[in-house]
Amino acid sequence: MLRRLAALLVLGVVPASAETSDISAILDGHVMPGYQTLAAQAEGLASAAQEDCRPDAPGLRTAYHAAFDAWVGVSHLRFGPSETEDRAFALAFWPDSRGATPRAVRDLIVQSDPVADTLAGFQTVSIAARGFYALEFMLFDPAFVQAGEGAYRCGLVQVMSADIAANAQAILTGWEGGYADLMRQAGANETFRDRNEAIRQIFTALSTGLEFTAQTRLGRPMGTFERPRPMRAEARRSGRSLRHVMLSLLATRDLTALLSDGDPDLDAAFARALDLAERMDDPVFAGVSTPQGRFEVEALQSAIDDIRRKVAQDLGPRLGIAAGFNALDGD
Repeated sequence: MLRRLAALLVLGVVPASAETSDISAILDGHVMPGYQTLAAQAEGLASAAQEDCRPDAPGLRTAYHAAFDAWVGVSHLRFGPSETEDRAFALAFWPDSRGATPRAVRDLIVQSDPVADTLAGFQTVSIAARGFYALEFMLFDPAFVQAGEGAYRCGLVQVMSADIAANAQAILTGWEGGYADLMRQAGANETFRDRNEAIRQIFTALSTGLEFTAQTRLGRPMGTFERPRPMRAEARRSGRSLRHVMLSLLATRDLTALLSDGDPDLDAAFARALDLAERMDDPVFAGVSTPQGRFEVEALQSAIDDIRRKVAQDLGPRLGIAAGFNALDGD
């Protein structure tokens, strides 16, 4: 499974130059390939939905998984063009602690709301009704795959997919249209006053991505020992919960290698976490309700927390970022 997921990411590491954390190497070896893959796979999803909008259509489901994989591979890069116009949230509104997504999607279907008749109209609806998690309800939740009128459901699947493709392309255009150059030319523009500011933003993305995987992707379904919450697992309807953890680890491992110039200790820490994930036979973390299942998830979370400590205490200072830096504090 691990090898298949690694192949899906298409985020091959380009060796850094003699100067540790070469910004161009990070952009060319991680950021740009990731967003190019997302744009291509999202366009494939939109095309598949146009060809066959049935929820169980093999081509549509394959395209959905491929596009979602590509998103997870860049989901830690929450800065720059992905944050413009809330594009990242429009692609991935989760966690959804108040159940806004099913409510918003259900309202569209019950009312046969014509706002979904065009892409421009659909892009004005609540972010909760857009993106991969909303589309997951349409493709995988029994309560939605037969709801309302069939023609409307079909159009909704198609416009959701087209919206995902448009957002992915807009993010890529933002990177290719100037933001990447701003990072390459850090110190020569107002966005990045010096190279350290650009590196700090990338480091923040890495740290926050690791924290999100440990505390949210794993922490939410774990809940507490007395009250586990397996139904809160990410993308459980499509069976992707563990898959997202593994894809995120693979992506942040690539970024860490570029930031650290291939530090073997950090790479070994990622290898340990990925090995634990690979050994798990619990794709949606349903086992957190049992002592053994909870132990396995806790062990994986602990391994990711170990990576986070190494990144903060070892890599951060080498990049000129204080060991006590909290990624969630932002810049």
